[in-house]
Amino acid sequence: MGENAKGALLALVSFGVFATHDVIIKVLGGGYSPVQLIFFSVTLAFPLALVMIIGDPEPGTLRPRHPWWVALRTAAGFLTATCAFYAFSVLPLAQVYALIFATPLLITVLAIPVLGESVGPRRWGAVLVGLMGVLVVLRPGQTELSLGHLAALGVAIGGSTASIVVRKIGHEERPVVLLLYPMIANFVLMGSALAFVYKPMPISDFGLMAVIAALGWIGGRIMVAAYSTGEAVVVAPMQYSQIIWATAYGALFFEELPDGPTMLGAGIIIASGLYIVIREGRGGRSAHRPVLQTRLRWESGSAPRASVLKRFLRPGRFRAD
Repeated sequence: MGENAKGALLALVSFGVFATHDVIIKVLGGGYSPVQLIFFSVTLAFPLALVMIIGDPEPGTLRPRHPWWVALRTAAGFLTATCAFYAFSVLPLAQVYALIFATPLLITVLAIPVLGESVGPRRWGAVLVGLMGVLVVLRPGQTELSLGHLAALGVAIGGSTASIVVRKIGHEERPVVLLLYPMIANFVLMGSALAFVYKPMPISDFGLMAVIAALGWIGGRIMVAAYSTGEAVVVAPMQYSQIIWATAYGALFFEELPDGPTMLGAGIIIASGLYIVIREGRGGRSAHRPVLQTRLRWESGSAPRASVLKRFLRPGRFRAD
């Protein structure tokens, strides 16, 4: 098996782990507030974060070198986690994923003002086509748009913002800073609101919270191995396999079958995202290649993005394979 094939296979496994992670969120979301779920998933992830921090030999303090950019990333991470936990709780899995798939389109747009990226007419066309796919999924005027739909779009907006900020400052900020600040923000803010929404949690549900935290870290580590093994242009499109997991899990556990407009819209969004990935992968047309250089996955607040995790696992610290 070639390196690219191995990378693609690892990515498929990673996104399968993440899809399982999201299913558990949906299961628990029927009985608990997103505030409570995020608080405990972050709390249970702190020991895992501590292990990585202990292994970080890079000198320096926890003060960010770019405080405003770190603050923006932290706010985006908070928004993404809150919206994701809520959206998965109230919408069908396939519909949430279809809207989250708009993230590469938004990264392409944000790369213009933030990274100084030059986007040609073909990629602009792909962005516009992808946004049309979003409208097909949402069907404004035909279906009643809910707060869940807005939350799913919030995941794409927050995730793309966090990704582009990491591309902007990630080479200068310590990984521990990029890791800890969003986790601390989620812990403090959700902890402050917990008293208003808390419901007693049996040990079985608390165990599922631990599984959410563990799956987030496991999925991130496997994704790092995927990008370390195969080319990004091969690995990145594997994220769209989540629509298959969503369809299977939705039918198996929640009696959800995606309707025609959802699948059509998802297909349009996926096609436009794939086109952007392919364009970025051709001959270094983009100096930054913001989509290809982003490990696309929304942040739960219980685990770092793989782009941050990869810096912890670079040679000389830990192995990524």
